Amino acid sequence: MNTADPRIPVTVLTGFLGAGKTTLLNRILTEQHGQRIAVIENEFGEIGIDQALVVNTEEEIFEMNNGCLCCTVRGDLIRILGNLMKRRDKFDRILVETTGLADPGPVAQTFFMDEEMKGNLRLDGIVTLVDCKHVALHLEDSAECRKQIAFADLLVLNKVDLVDTISVDTLETRLRTMNSLAKIQRARKAQVDLNHILDLGGFDLQRISNPNSQSFPAFRSLQPPPFRFQANNPGHTHDHSVSSVGIIEERPVNPFKLHQWITDLLLDKGVDMFRMKGILHLADNTNRFVFQGVHMLFDGQADRPWRADEPRLSQMVFIGRHLDRTALIAGFRSCLD
Repeated sequence: MNTADPRIPVTVLTGFLGAGKTTLLNRILTEQHGQRIAVIENEFGEIGIDQALVVNTEEEIFEMNNGCLCCTVRGDLIRILGNLMKRRDKFDRILVETTGLADPGPVAQTFFMDEEMKGNLRLDGIVTLVDCKHVALHLEDSAECRKQIAFADLLVLNKVDLVDTISVDTLETRLRTMNSLAKIQRARKAQVDLNHILDLGGFDLQRISNPNSQSFPAFRSLQPPPFRFQANNPGHTHDHSVSSVGIIEERPVNPFKLHQWITDLLLDKGVDMFRMKGILHLADNTNRFVFQGVHMLFDGQADRPWRADEPRLSQMVFIGRHLDRTALIAGFRSCLD
């Protein structure tokens, strides 16, 4: 946990229908794991928690026997978060579960656009459960499924016991073309160590600046090969166009040109720009610059000074839909001194 930040960490849990969110949430709300977690569930009836475990079923916030809280969203997420904060002494962190057909983007933006939420809560990471048995079908026909994967800081490949190892390896390779930044955990029956789900630091600029950080796996697979999802008709190929584009550049960046390019890029392509992260080598600046973004929201700050024994490189990754690799590289290089 980021002990220097007093705000409550929030984890967003997403995944397509049947991916295993219900199983994981049941475990969080009932097992004696020693964590005080408030779980916000969009559709409480889907969890299947035994009603005997619920203290008062007439309330919107339920206290579980293991010390966790379960909340139901019957309206606006900001409102339920506000109600939950009245019980601040009851929990140490929050987990927000989206519905199986939800785009996690607007949920993530909530913690940056609302000033009160931004002051009291910090988004720690987005965790996406993936059904190894059936996800190939959803990747083909569901934009929501592809977005859930693209936004993730952690991908949990669930139900690995239902498919062979080669299939899981192939799936992992496929997902990395869509999201090269996410960590990956494999699981059976959603049995995932909570320590792998919590404290991801996916939106922590300090962790982004650390190349060894779990939140930013050192730009591995920066230039993944293009990938297209094969339709049922072998003679016809669909390109559903969710991909990662990585750029590495040694030459220094002109900060004024960069500001204008990023502004124009987000105004033009912000809807399709799901996530971005990077470390920049700015001209005439002895400090690194770190940044991240979600859609049209961009956040950056000066970082530590460059060390004498490290190369001064700009490294950035874009994850989104309909990304034009050639145009992104050309646009960034137009910002170089």
